[in-house]
Amino acid sequence: MKIQILGSGCTACKNLHNSVEKIVQTNNIDAEIEYITDIERIVELGVMSSPVLVIDDEIIFVGVIPKDKELEKIIVNKK
Repeated sequence: MKIQILGSGCTACKNLHNSVEKIVQTNNIDAEIEYITDIERIVELGVMSSPVLVIDDEIIFVGVIPKDKELEKIIVNKK
């Protein structure tokens, strides 16, 4: 599984990244996690808000940070 967090480096984006790492560890999920702050790469995806969560090249959400339980459910169901 490849998980990407895209954002400007703001607190919300960093918190999302930390939450994703914690969920992956806690659930023993084999995942590559990438935190992307390059605005050009974000724009290439056609999104204009952040943070963005992408799992296996599918945009899961844009501009929101779900609660940890909801985020965990999304990640676990994608594995």
